[in-house]
Amino acid sequence: MTKRYWYVILTYIIMQFSGIVFAPLLFATLPISEFQAVIYWTIFSFAAGLVVILLIMKPYMKVPATRDAAKPGAIVLWSIVGVFMAYFAQYIASIIEIQILGIQPGSANTEMIIDITRAAPIFMVIPAIIAPIVEEVIFRKIIFGSFYKKMNFFLAALLSALIFGIIHGEPEHILIYGSMGFVFAYLYVKTKRILVPIIVHMTLNSISVLVQFSLSPEDIEKMQKQLEQMQMILIGG
Repeated sequence: MTKRYWYVILTYIIMQFSGIVFAPLLFATLPISEFQAVIYWTIFSFAAGLVVILLIMKPYMKVPATRDAAKPGAIVLWSIVGVFMAYFAQYIASIIEIQILGIQPGSANTEMIIDITRAAPIFMVIPAIIAPIVEEVIFRKIIFGSFYKKMNFFLAALLSALIFGIIHGEPEHILIYGSMGFVFAYLYVKTKRILVPIIVHMTLNSISVLVQFSLSPEDIEKMQKQLEQMQMILIGG
C-alpha cells in the first residue's frame, strides 16, 4: 500500500475513536447534554474525516479511468442491479445464520443507529451518505484493491469482506456483512468504478434507516417474525 493509503486508514481510525476523548471535552465545555455532545462530535468527526480522506485521495481521482471502465449508463444499470444482488446475498446469508447456525435476527448496530436517529434525525447523514463513501474507499478501493493485486478475486474479496464484517463489531453477523462486502467488491471489479459500490451502499443504508425510522419497534419485531416464517416455508422448515 502507498503512504496515502495508510494516511487514509489512519484518518479512519482517528475518526472512529476520537469521540472517546473529544465528546467528553465538548460536554464539559458547552451547555449541552452528554448525549448531544456525542452526537455533535460524531457528526463533526465523520464529516471532517470524509473531507480529509477525499483530499488525500484527490491525486487518484485525477487519474483518467481505464478504457473499459463503466460509462454513465452502465453505472446507473449496475447500481440498480447491485442493490438487488446485495439484498439477495443478505437474504441467503440471513437464512444460513437463522436456520443453520441458530443466530437470532436483528442487528444491535442498526438498532443503535435507529435509536440515535430518532433522537437526533440529523445523525441520518452518517449512515446514509458519509459512512458508505468512507467505507467503500477504504474497504474496496484500498484493502480489496491491494489484495487483488497479489491474489485472485475470490480470496481478495473474501479477506476484505471478512475485515469489513469484523470492523462492524458484530461477529455473530459476519456472514451477512461479509456477503455484502463480497457483492461490493464484485461491483467494483465489474465496473472498475468505486462510485458503483458507493451508490449501492448508500442506497441500502438509506432504505434500512428510513424504513426502520418510520416503523415502531413492535412493527419491526412483527416483520422479523414474518420473515422467519417465510424463510421456513421456502426451505421446508
